[in-house]
Amino acid sequence: MKKDIHPKNYRIVAFKDMSNDHVFLCRSAVNTKETLVVDGVEYPVYKMEISNTSHPFYTGKMKLVDTAGRVDKFMQRYARYKKN
Repeated sequence: MKKDIHPKNYRIVAFKDMSNDHVFLCRSAVNTKETLVVDGVEYPVYKMEISNTSHPFYTGKMKLVDTAGRVDKFMQRYARYKKN
């Protein structure tokens, strides 16, 4: 194997699905500022909007994930034009 091909900060990171609070551990070099305690051990945490536990392909269920409020903003804008 080649030497020095992995980043220096390659470590175990907790990935958290924000839509259903599922957490899984994986090795990664992603930059994080927050930490999360999993089974009594503190890990850097990376927050995701969707993972295999919430994606419609894997779950078989259609579910609208709107973490940024985009749908509400659209509905408010549409309601303004609909009144005229």
